[in-house]
Amino acid sequence: MIALRATAIAALLLAGSSGLTGARAQTWISTWAAPAAARTDQPAGSLSAAARAFPWTTEIPAAVRDVAPNVELPVGGASPLHIKDQTLRQVAHVSIGGPRVRIVLANSLGTLPLAVGAAGVALRDKGPAIQPASKRVLTFGGIAAPTIPPGAILISDPVDLAVPDGGDLVVDLYLPGDTANWKSPLTVHPASWQVNYVSTPGNHVGASALPVAATTAYRRGDGLASASSFFLGRIEVEASAPVLVAFGDSITDGTQSGTDANRRWPDLLGARLAGAGTRLAIVNGGIGGGRVLQDGVGPNALARFDRDVLAQPGVRYVTVLEGINDIGVGGANPSPSVAELIAGHRQMIDRAHARGLRIYGATLLPFEGAAYYTPEGEAKRQALNDWIRKSGAYDAVIDFDAAVRDPARPSRSRPEFDSGDHLHPSPAGYEAMANSIDLGLFRQP
Repeated sequence: MIALRATAIAALLLAGSSGLTGARAQTWISTWAAPAAARTDQPAGSLSAAARAFPWTTEIPAAVRDVAPNVELPVGGASPLHIKDQTLRQVAHVSIGGPRVRIVLANSLGTLPLAVGAAGVALRDKGPAIQPASKRVLTFGGIAAPTIPPGAILISDPVDLAVPDGGDLVVDLYLPGDTANWKSPLTVHPASWQVNYVSTPGNHVGASALPVAATTAYRRGDGLASASSFFLGRIEVEASAPVLVAFGDSITDGTQSGTDANRRWPDLLGARLAGAGTRLAIVNGGIGGGRVLQDGVGPNALARFDRDVLAQPGVRYVTVLEGINDIGVGGANPSPSVAELIAGHRQMIDRAHARGLRIYGATLLPFEGAAYYTPEGEAKRQALNDWIRKSGAYDAVIDFDAAVRDPARPSRSRPEFDSGDHLHPSPAGYEAMANSIDLGLFRQP
């Protein structure tokens, strides 16, 4: 009897397992994220002398001109904006949608509690406007005005909202206090490449037309205009699809891909997958200035890997494009060595494999001509790329270097793929990167 019962249970388990491979159950997955960095107040920055020679220093995002035509963008490493009794309206371009949504607010790098007066979500209309019929009030464990503990996130209660694939969601966040007097680092994503809006004083959560007083746009020290997001960790939808986290630095984050353009290489890969009939959520896990071994604009890769990769609901795949800033900032110095960088990559591989994830290594792009280029750094890049290609440590290799390098001068990108700073790709370069990826890497068994 016991043997028969065991056989029956085994048969049921086998049948259940087989069914799961045929059709994934609806579950909560991450469809958008903003990796966290800590913003502490610093004196206002200024453009470097070299930056003033670049043509992009005169560009102001169209979304900013529409609401503040005479604005002078502040300069810094992130938006220096403070919020006082105002409503933040932030735009998130999701990868895939679903019938229900929940929002994750983040005080991940804050050292004091953050009081939230109200929050809401809606579908975007255009600019800072929302589609009125889509607005939903958010609660957190039934509480409409929660306090986020220091170092914590809060996941909203689910709301019914038909979110389309590739749609723009708007998240409203009313902050009744004054962040200038808060005495805590602000949890931000420094370069969102998406203009977000700040209201005139008061709670304007769910207002069809937000009364805009400012935007989160700013100008980096190199003259390039960007924007930041604040206290917004990720967006989850109910869907039956796996998740890819594209983990990396500014080249994954989208530097030089354009503001409000949604033309980062993970965005373009998502479009290719959708066109091929593969349903996959893609979460951008890039932070500009990121390094494997040392903190940069945000925490080092090993410090943030658990939060920005392993903690993403539904994650199945990871790509890693990281290390060029370690090499460039290191200059001609022996440290970090190639062995140290390889050890850092192995740490991420082991942690991904321990969770049953497939992890793909991307080769580092050429950077001759960049401000921090050295021949010693180029030798390290070549050695690290050689290890990524040949070691077999990664489950597969995505050869971005081969996709963009100039055959006549392999230490440089092809001119049409170079944005002009000799480090970040042009929009055509990002497209070449996305087009070089084998879509078969993301097909479910």
